[in-house]
Amino acid sequence: MLHVLTITDYALIDHLELAFAPGLNVLTGETGAGKSIIVDAIGLLLGKRAEEGLIRAEARQARVEGLFALSTEEAEAAREVLEEAGLPADDAEEIVVVREINHEGRNVCRVNGAIVPLRVLAALGERLVDIHGQNQQLPLLNVRTQLAILDRFAGLEPQAAEVADAVGWLRAARQELAGLRTDERELARRADLLRFQADEIASARLNPGEDEQIEAERAIVANAERLQALAAQAYDALYEGDDRAAAVDSLSTAAQAVAGLAHVDPSVDSLRQDAESLVIQAQELARSLQSYRDGVDADPVRLQEIEDRLEVIRGLKRKYGSTIEEVIRFGEEAAAELDGIAHSGERAEALEAEERELLATIGTRSAELSLLRRDAAGRLSAAVQAELADLAMESTTFHVNVTQQPAEDGAPVSWPDSSEGAYSFDATGIDRIEFLLSPGPGEPLRSLAATASGGETSRLMLAIKGVLAADAGPPTLIFDEVDAGIGGRVGAVVGVKTWQLSAGRQVLCVTHLPQIAAFADLHLRIAKGVSAGRTITTAEALSSQTVVEELAHMLGGASLASRQHAQEMLERTTQWKGGDGSPGQLSLEGLAAGLEVDTSGASG
Repeated sequence: MLHVLTITDYALIDHLELAFAPGLNVLTGETGAGKSIIVDAIGLLLGKRAEEGLIRAEARQARVEGLFALSTEEAEAAREVLEEAGLPADDAEEIVVVREINHEGRNVCRVNGAIVPLRVLAALGERLVDIHGQNQQLPLLNVRTQLAILDRFAGLEPQAAEVADAVGWLRAARQELAGLRTDERELARRADLLRFQADEIASARLNPGEDEQIEAERAIVANAERLQALAAQAYDALYEGDDRAAAVDSLSTAAQAVAGLAHVDPSVDSLRQDAESLVIQAQELARSLQSYRDGVDADPVRLQEIEDRLEVIRGLKRKYGSTIEEVIRFGEEAAAELDGIAHSGERAEALEAEERELLATIGTRSAELSLLRRDAAGRLSAAVQAELADLAMESTTFHVNVTQQPAEDGAPVSWPDSSEGAYSFDATGIDRIEFLLSPGPGEPLRSLAATASGGETSRLMLAIKGVLAADAGPPTLIFDEVDAGIGGRVGAVVGVKTWQLSAGRQVLCVTHLPQIAAFADLHLRIAKGVSAGRTITTAEALSSQTVVEELAHMLGGASLASRQHAQEMLERTTQWKGGDGSPGQLSLEGLAAGLEVDTSGASG
């Protein structure tokens, strides 16, 4: 759920920190106080498009920060988004989301301190919050969302997943097949190039690490004369001596002298051993230098062979990779692709057979799924229709329409009545699901986007959410203007259903009706005032006493009658919320009638 929301320099808000609670959170206040601004600010956290004009005057940037505390199940859903974005997901039970907008049109989005693209906020927002209101891009108006609602209502997600898997396999097969069906001349040119590349690399007979070995040999052969001279100079210093005593002879003389010392004074015997060891080491060093000198060969033929080999390796590296290992791998891949082209005809036949089988599978499974959806559509229509009647939309007709679009190259379907057809399809199957609404008798059914107002759509979503009460969905639901166009009696029903919907989740509701506000588990009053010559928005969490005052104000003022009505309203809703559903409990109709008071003077 959304635990804490902090808004800074956004529209009328200079700085506002709101702490929300589980259950039903109600936001009330005068029109223009900033209630919907708060909802819009939450929308920013969910990836909504930012507008520079909403930055508070004279401020450098606007900032919205939300702290979300999630259950284990909710954290698992969020963890998928975090891991896909490459973010640490160990502490997904608590997520801090930040959105900053500035005058340059730049956005900075952060999740748990890490900067992320806006799309990550949007993906995370889909799993955290569901907003329904006048100023939101309502998911309910999207036909894909409507299809998901129907499948969720009927528990058809497993069957839908099977169709999606089959469609995914078909797309992969068709993509590969399209590649094989590329223009034959282009394939021939590609084969020639691959053949040249593979042959050029294979003929070089490269060995991993060969270039390093040859470079080392080249350094020796190219400097053979200098190496011979240096080795001879060192050998002569050890053995020949020229005009001076050779090092070996001098060491031998020294060793004999030290041996004489040790003969007289045994305490220096260790020095004798050291001196004799030096003589032996000098003799071995001289022999090694002589052998090295004799082994170094100034061979110009070998040097040219080395240069030629290195040039071949350098040329292959320039074209195929920075190392011999990469060049070899390039050659292997070229050979494999060439083999694939050579056998493309056989592969194409296999893919065509696979395509036919997958189309048949998609047709069969989609038809089975479509029949289940048709049955579920009738049940969902009836259930939502009943909910709408309680919400003062009894003259409104709700219908879930299930149709298919014929297509010659579509999935082949055989229906139970022996009729057949081929239909357009995607990962959801062959069905096009659309929620239709008729505002009254004699009016045709039309799509929600063309028919429903913001308030009607919010109440429709409230009805659908009530029908899908078992579905967890996002942990936080927000309803803005859910009370548009309704009165006190219906407002009480909306209050009941909104409060019932908050069981096990968090609901934020912006309302002008006291009948709805009376059901709040947490009541926040939003007010607009002036401070230091600037208009600001403030928020106050109401106590039991101040709740009565706010409800009385919403009922029409601070008169004694308004306060009495407010007190009675709060007592009735408290009794209802604490009831156990026993036969003696007040009915929904009785509660609505009891809460219907004169609101003609309400502040709205």
